[in-house]
Amino acid sequence: MSRSRRSVLASLGAGALTAGCVGLPSSTDSVSLLLNWTPNGLHVPYYAARAEGFYEDEGITVSEIRGGDGSDFAARQAGLGNATFAVTSSDQVLLTNGGGVAVSSVGVMMQRTPTVVFATRESLGEPLDDPQQLAGTRIGTGPGMVRKLTELYLEAVGVRESVELVDAGYNTVQRLLEGDVDAAGGVFGDAIDARYQGATVDSLQVASAVPAYGHLLATAPDYAAENPETVRAFLRGTARGAAWATNNPKAGVDAVVEANESLAEVREQTRATWERMAESHVVGPAVESHGWGWHESGPWTTVADALRAADSGEVADPAGVWTNEHLDTADEYVGGYTEEVS
Repeated sequence: MSRSRRSVLASLGAGALTAGCVGLPSSTDSVSLLLNWTPNGLHVPYYAARAEGFYEDEGITVSEIRGGDGSDFAARQAGLGNATFAVTSSDQVLLTNGGGVAVSSVGVMMQRTPTVVFATRESLGEPLDDPQQLAGTRIGTGPGMVRKLTELYLEAVGVRESVELVDAGYNTVQRLLEGDVDAAGGVFGDAIDARYQGATVDSLQVASAVPAYGHLLATAPDYAAENPETVRAFLRGTARGAAWATNNPKAGVDAVVEANESLAEVREQTRATWERMAESHVVGPAVESHGWGWHESGPWTTVADALRAADSGEVADPAGVWTNEHLDTADEYVGGYTEEVS
């Protein structure tokens, strides 16, 4: 592994820092991060990066990491400038722009959607390892993009017409455990939740048939245009945090738990969530080819088409709501991400 940015700066000496370093903000900038939901295992990289000083190494201070109230709220607040950066999703970036508030995705944290179709051995009567087993079942899902992606998956694997979709509201896991449905469409954290409640759970990855992203990092386009080095610095620090927490999962989880004491009671579940995300969702072909955070057009088109088909509101042109401009592929933790975690 090559030397860290911190050690490189140290070797340059104070004079180099005084003169300013290429690729770093000209002075220490303070930024904020709004999460899409209450802090949990999916947010480990940001807390790890802040706790380990990786943002400071990049010349920025993350003054606040704040729990949010959904990806829609997070995208809008970033677009309005009430948060410098936000953790959000592709559907909400498309809809927020369509609604007249400009917000841009500057990095992909989760290359694969976290959406899964899962079942317990009790609910299905057998291990779930083939989507054809879902034919003739009742599948509960919550609202929003999870339901849309679940439907797309069922269509892609050829069983949609034989499945009854049940609106499970926000109680998908409990409806499954109580036997009200045979299987469920949710996110992998729901499947982990069911497992920690004592069930034996099997999951099918929606991303295996439907290209779509999970968490994204977004900011206002005007902010990015005026502060490009700060955006690049934030993304470098975040990529380093993700790599470090992948290689040090216990310490990474400690960082998010220490900042959010309520997670101490579910520390093991928090770690299971992070390890699943790090292993199966942060990496992918685009990361291997280009680096951490890289966008491609296909997943955006998938989600835009699904939103339009569901008449979800005004959907922005997907080509105009994301950029790879601020991803520093020369950086060891961005361009060399897969090497850092292998």
